[in-house]
Amino acid sequence: MIELKTEEEIELLRENNILVSKTLAEVGKHIKAGVTTKELDAIAEEYIRSFGAEPAFLGYEGYPATLCVSVNEQVVHGIPGGYVLKDGDIVSVDCGTFMKGFCGDSAYTFGVGDVAEEVSRLMAVTKEALVKGAEQAVAGKRVGDIGYAVQNHAEKHGYSVVRELVGHGIGRKMHMSPEVPNFGARGRGPLLKKGMVICIEPMINMGTRQVVWERDGWTVRTRDGKPSAHYEWAVAVGEQKPDILTTFDYIEAVLNQTL
Repeated sequence: MIELKTEEEIELLRENNILVSKTLAEVGKHIKAGVTTKELDAIAEEYIRSFGAEPAFLGYEGYPATLCVSVNEQVVHGIPGGYVLKDGDIVSVDCGTFMKGFCGDSAYTFGVGDVAEEVSRLMAVTKEALVKGAEQAVAGKRVGDIGYAVQNHAEKHGYSVVRELVGHGIGRKMHMSPEVPNFGARGRGPLLKKGMVICIEPMINMGTRQVVWERDGWTVRTRDGKPSAHYEWAVAVGEQKPDILTTFDYIEAVLNQTL
Protein backbone atom coordinates (compact mmCIF):
# COMPACT_ATOMS: atom_id res chain seq x y z
CA MET A 1 0.00 0.00 0.00
CA ILE A 2 1.59 3.27 -1.15
CA GLU A 3 0.42 6.22 0.90
CA LEU A 4 -0.31 9.58 -0.72
CA LYS A 5 0.38 12.65 1.42
CA THR A 6 -1.66 15.83 1.70
CA GLU A 7 -0.02 19.20 1.13
CA GLU A 8 0.04 19.74 4.90
CA GLU A 9 1.77 16.42 5.46
CA ILE A 10 4.32 17.20 2.77
CA GLU A 11 5.14 20.47 4.55
CA LEU A 12 5.77 18.56 7.80
CA LEU A 13 8.03 16.19 5.88
CA ARG A 14 9.81 19.20 4.39
CA GLU A 15 10.33 20.65 7.87
CA ASN A 16 11.93 17.40 9.02
CA ASN A 17 14.11 17.09 5.97
CA ILE A 18 15.35 20.67 6.27
CA LEU A 19 16.28 19.89 9.89
CA VAL A 20 18.20 16.84 8.66
CA SER A 21 19.96 19.06 6.11
CA LYS A 22 20.94 21.54 8.82
CA THR A 23 22.11 18.71 11.07
CA LEU A 24 24.33 17.34 8.31
CA ALA A 25 25.74 20.84 7.84
CA GLU A 26 26.46 21.08 11.57
CA VAL A 27 28.19 17.70 11.45
CA GLY A 28 30.09 18.81 8.37
CA LYS A 29 31.68 21.66 10.35
CA HIS A 30 33.45 19.06 12.48
CA ILE A 31 34.53 16.55 9.84
CA LYS A 32 38.31 16.72 9.83
CA ALA A 33 41.30 14.54 10.54
CA GLY A 34 41.58 13.58 14.21
CA VAL A 35 37.83 13.51 14.96
CA THR A 36 36.14 10.23 15.88
CA THR A 37 32.90 9.13 14.28
CA LYS A 38 31.40 8.89 17.79
CA GLU A 39 32.09 12.60 18.31
CA LEU A 40 30.15 13.38 15.12
CA ASP A 41 27.25 11.30 16.43
CA ALA A 42 27.11 13.24 19.71
CA ILE A 43 27.08 16.55 17.81
CA ALA A 44 24.15 15.39 15.67
CA GLU A 45 22.09 14.10 18.58
CA GLU A 46 22.48 17.31 20.57
CA TYR A 47 21.64 19.44 17.53
CA ILE A 48 18.50 17.45 16.63
CA ARG A 49 17.19 17.50 20.20
CA SER A 50 17.78 21.26 20.44
CA PHE A 51 14.95 21.68 17.91
CA GLY A 52 12.56 19.51 19.92
CA ALA A 53 12.98 16.63 17.48
CA GLU A 54 14.14 13.07 18.07
CA PRO A 55 16.89 11.17 16.25
CA ALA A 56 14.88 8.76 14.11
CA PHE A 57 17.68 6.20 13.75
CA LEU A 58 18.46 5.86 17.47
CA GLY A 59 16.85 2.61 18.61
CA TYR A 60 15.38 1.88 15.17
CA GLU A 61 15.27 -1.93 15.05
CA GLY A 62 17.94 -1.80 17.74
CA TYR A 63 20.31 0.57 15.96
CA PRO A 64 22.54 2.14 18.66
CA ALA A 65 23.27 5.64 17.31
CA THR A 66 21.86 8.88 15.89
CA LEU A 67 23.90 8.75 12.67
CA CYS A 68 25.08 6.11 10.27
CA VAL A 69 28.71 7.04 9.57
CA SER A 70 30.28 4.94 6.82
CA VAL A 71 33.94 5.50 5.97
CA ASN A 72 35.69 4.68 2.67
CA GLU A 73 34.72 1.09 1.67
CA GLN A 74 31.76 1.12 4.06
CA VAL A 75 28.65 1.66 1.95
CA VAL A 76 26.00 2.39 4.58
CA HIS A 77 24.93 1.76 8.20
CA GLY A 78 28.36 2.23 9.75
CA ILE A 79 28.01 2.50 13.53
CA PRO A 80 29.78 5.54 15.03
CA GLY A 81 32.62 4.61 17.37
CA GLY A 82 36.28 5.11 18.02
CA TYR A 83 37.45 5.33 14.40
CA VAL A 84 39.57 8.46 13.99
CA LEU A 85 39.09 10.23 10.67
CA LYS A 86 42.23 10.73 8.63
CA ASP A 87 43.22 12.85 5.68
CA GLY A 88 41.94 11.37 2.42
CA ASP A 89 38.97 9.50 3.95
CA ILE A 90 35.48 9.88 2.58
CA VAL A 91 32.58 9.71 5.04
CA SER A 92 28.94 9.00 4.21
CA VAL A 93 26.78 10.51 6.95
CA ASP A 94 23.14 9.36 6.98
CA CYS A 95 20.76 11.09 9.39
CA GLY A 96 17.08 10.88 10.31
CA THR A 97 14.70 12.94 12.43
CA PHE A 98 11.25 12.46 13.89
CA MET A 99 9.25 15.62 14.63
CA LYS A 100 5.55 16.52 14.63
CA GLY A 101 4.65 12.96 13.70
CA PHE A 102 6.79 12.70 10.57
CA CYS A 103 10.30 11.67 9.57
CA GLY A 104 13.25 13.15 7.73
CA ASP A 105 16.05 11.16 6.10
CA SER A 106 19.04 12.34 4.11
CA ALA A 107 22.68 11.45 3.49
CA TYR A 108 25.79 13.20 2.21
CA THR A 109 29.32 11.99 1.54
CA PHE A 110 32.04 14.28 2.87
CA GLY A 111 35.73 14.33 2.05
CA VAL A 112 38.33 14.64 4.81
CA GLY A 113 41.20 16.91 3.81
CA ASP A 114 42.80 16.06 0.48
CA VAL A 115 40.81 13.30 -1.19
CA ALA A 116 42.30 11.45 -4.18
CA GLU A 117 41.03 12.78 -7.51
CA GLU A 118 39.54 9.43 -8.54
CA VAL A 119 37.57 9.26 -5.27
CA SER A 120 36.36 12.85 -5.64
CA ARG A 121 35.11 11.87 -9.10
CA LEU A 122 33.14 8.96 -7.61
CA MET A 123 31.50 11.38 -5.16
CA ALA A 124 30.62 13.85 -7.91
CA VAL A 125 29.11 11.20 -10.19
CA THR A 126 27.08 9.72 -7.32
CA LYS A 127 25.62 13.14 -6.52
CA GLU A 128 24.85 13.70 -10.21
CA ALA A 129 23.12 10.31 -10.30
CA LEU A 130 20.92 11.42 -7.38
CA VAL A 131 19.89 14.55 -9.29
CA LYS A 132 19.12 12.54 -12.42
CA GLY A 133 17.07 10.05 -10.42
CA ALA A 134 15.13 12.80 -8.66
CA GLU A 135 14.27 14.43 -12.01
CA GLN A 136 12.16 11.35 -12.77
CA ALA A 137 9.93 11.80 -9.68
CA VAL A 138 6.99 13.07 -11.71
CA ALA A 139 3.42 11.78 -11.77
CA GLY A 140 2.88 9.27 -14.58
CA LYS A 141 6.41 7.92 -14.56
CA ARG A 142 7.38 4.73 -12.73
CA VAL A 143 9.86 3.75 -10.03
CA GLY A 144 11.94 1.98 -12.70
CA ASP A 145 12.51 5.32 -14.44
CA ILE A 146 14.29 6.57 -11.31
CA GLY A 147 16.42 3.44 -11.00
CA TYR A 148 17.30 3.49 -14.68
CA ALA A 149 18.42 7.13 -14.52
CA VAL A 150 20.68 6.46 -11.53
CA GLN A 151 22.12 3.22 -12.93
CA ASN A 152 22.70 4.60 -16.40
CA HIS A 153 24.63 7.61 -15.11
CA ALA A 154 26.77 5.59 -12.70
CA GLU A 155 27.61 2.79 -15.12
CA LYS A 156 28.33 5.24 -17.93
CA HIS A 157 31.18 6.52 -15.77
CA GLY A 158 32.48 3.04 -15.01
CA TYR A 159 31.01 2.63 -11.52
CA SER A 160 28.70 -0.04 -10.12
CA VAL A 161 25.35 0.19 -8.33
CA VAL A 162 24.63 -1.62 -5.07
CA ARG A 163 21.58 -3.88 -5.50
CA GLU A 164 20.96 -5.17 -1.97
CA LEU A 165 19.99 -1.78 -0.50
CA VAL A 166 17.41 0.59 -1.94
CA GLY A 167 15.58 3.86 -1.41
CA HIS A 168 12.10 3.91 0.07
CA GLY A 169 8.89 5.74 0.78
CA ILE A 170 8.83 7.99 3.85
CA GLY A 171 6.13 9.53 6.01
CA ARG A 172 5.09 8.84 9.59
CA LYS A 173 7.53 5.93 9.39
CA MET A 174 11.10 5.99 8.19
CA HIS A 175 10.71 3.17 5.68
CA MET A 176 7.46 2.77 3.73
CA SER A 177 6.36 1.48 0.33
CA PRO A 178 7.49 1.65 -2.38
CA GLU A 179 11.06 0.42 -2.49
CA VAL A 180 13.11 2.65 -4.81
CA PRO A 181 16.03 0.70 -6.30
CA ASN A 182 19.00 2.49 -7.86
CA PHE A 183 18.77 0.22 -10.90
CA GLY A 184 15.94 -0.82 -13.16
CA ALA A 185 14.15 -0.55 -16.45
CA ARG A 186 12.25 2.46 -17.74
CA GLY A 187 8.48 2.09 -17.62
CA ARG A 188 8.59 -0.66 -14.98
CA GLY A 189 7.67 -0.72 -11.30
CA PRO A 190 5.02 1.12 -9.27
CA LEU A 191 3.33 4.11 -10.89
CA LEU A 192 4.39 7.47 -9.46
CA LYS A 193 1.49 9.64 -8.31
CA LYS A 194 1.28 13.18 -6.95
CA GLY A 195 1.50 13.01 -3.15
CA MET A 196 3.94 10.12 -2.99
CA VAL A 197 7.06 10.97 -0.99
CA ILE A 198 10.15 8.85 -1.55
CA CYS A 199 13.80 8.79 -0.55
CA ILE A 200 16.18 8.39 -3.47
CA GLU A 201 19.63 7.33 -2.32
CA PRO A 202 22.26 6.16 -4.80
CA MET A 203 24.95 3.92 -3.27
CA ILE A 204 27.65 3.76 -5.91
CA ASN A 205 30.88 1.74 -5.74
CA MET A 206 34.19 2.45 -7.42
CA GLY A 207 34.77 -1.26 -8.01
CA THR A 208 32.47 -4.28 -7.93
CA ARG A 209 28.84 -3.88 -6.89
CA GLN A 210 29.10 -6.82 -4.47
CA VAL A 211 28.81 -6.00 -0.77
CA VAL A 212 29.22 -7.85 2.52
CA TRP A 213 27.85 -7.28 6.00
CA GLU A 214 30.34 -6.79 8.80
CA ARG A 215 30.08 -8.75 12.05
CA ASP A 216 28.20 -5.96 13.85
CA GLY A 217 25.15 -6.91 11.76
CA TRP A 218 24.70 -3.37 10.45
CA THR A 219 27.72 -2.09 8.54
CA VAL A 220 27.70 -2.87 4.82
CA ARG A 221 30.99 -2.60 2.93
CA THR A 222 32.23 -3.28 -0.58
CA ARG A 223 33.49 -6.80 -1.12
CA ASP A 224 36.64 -5.59 -2.89
CA GLY A 225 37.49 -2.89 -0.33
CA LYS A 226 37.19 -0.04 -2.83
CA PRO A 227 35.40 3.21 -1.87
CA SER A 228 31.65 3.76 -2.05
CA ALA A 229 29.69 7.04 -2.08
CA HIS A 230 26.13 7.70 -0.90
CA TYR A 231 23.78 10.68 -1.19
CA GLU A 232 20.07 10.86 -0.33
CA TRP A 233 17.16 13.23 -0.85
CA ALA A 234 13.53 13.04 0.19
CA VAL A 235 11.39 13.96 -2.82
CA ALA A 236 7.66 14.55 -3.21
CA VAL A 237 6.31 13.44 -6.59
CA GLY A 238 4.86 16.43 -8.45
CA GLU A 239 2.53 16.81 -11.43
CA GLN A 240 5.04 18.69 -13.59
CA LYS A 241 8.32 18.42 -11.67
CA PRO A 242 9.67 16.88 -8.46
CA ASP A 243 9.41 18.76 -5.17
CA ILE A 244 12.74 18.12 -3.45
CA LEU A 245 12.20 18.32 0.30
CA THR A 246 15.91 18.07 1.14
CA THR A 247 18.58 20.66 0.39
CA PHE A 248 22.35 20.34 0.30
CA ASP A 249 22.72 24.14 0.35
CA TYR A 250 23.45 24.35 4.10
CA ILE A 251 26.07 21.61 3.81
CA GLU A 252 27.77 23.10 0.79
CA ALA A 253 27.79 26.56 2.35
CA VAL A 254 29.75 25.04 5.26
CA LEU A 255 32.06 23.19 2.90
CA ASN A 256 32.67 26.40 0.95
CA GLN A 257 33.14 28.28 4.25
CA THR A 258 30.49 30.84 3.38
CA LEU A 259 28.13 30.19 6.29
